[in-house]
Amino acid sequence: MTSSLEKAKQNPDSMKARILTAARRIFGEYGFHGTTTRMIAKAVDIDISTLYYHWGEKGDLYEAVICDINEGLRQKLIEVEKMIKGRPLAERIEIAVEEMADYLFANPEISNLTLFRYFTKTRHKSLLDFRVPEFISDIAYSMGLSTDRKNVPVDAKMKVLSIMNAIHNFVSGENFFRPMLKLDRESYIKEAKETLKFFNLSAFT
Repeated sequence: MTSSLEKAKQNPDSMKARILTAARRIFGEYGFHGTTTRMIAKAVDIDISTLYYHWGEKGDLYEAVICDINEGLRQKLIEVEKMIKGRPLAERIEIAVEEMADYLFANPEISNLTLFRYFTKTRHKSLLDFRVPEFISDIAYSMGLSTDRKNVPVDAKMKVLSIMNAIHNFVSGENFFRPMLKLDRESYIKEAKETLKFFNLSAFT
């Protein structure tokens, strides 16, 4: 049986897909507890009963958002791994930072929701909690920090966390940092990536 998420992905112009897109943005901005189904329905200009018809309760829609994010991240990591395979470590880091920063700046709700999970007390368990360790191990293996994808050492995972947390902070902090630095968005992203590469290339190579 085709899931609601699969239906939304198959037809990007459908009502299901429109609701999912709005939910990603609003959950990313306000978190699970700060978001209401009425906020999402209003963003799509539909009655709340239409939202419930397509997605059910708020928790169901939130899980669909997290599943969608997880799948997108997984696909991006596979793409990056193909790009950096066999290259020297410095090139792996530079490409990985460039690609992941671009991806996360284009999808800021990913960084926002990740940081919400870090710092917000919540009783809502998310698939994000279970997939993040897997993503960290995959990145460590792709970057050449571990020779075994299944048994990645803690120090390699910590190194990946240092890189990912730095990217998440630049992405989530854009609305705070950019006016402070008096930069347009394009310049801010460029400077963020250069800063990330400067520190990580020095640290790892």
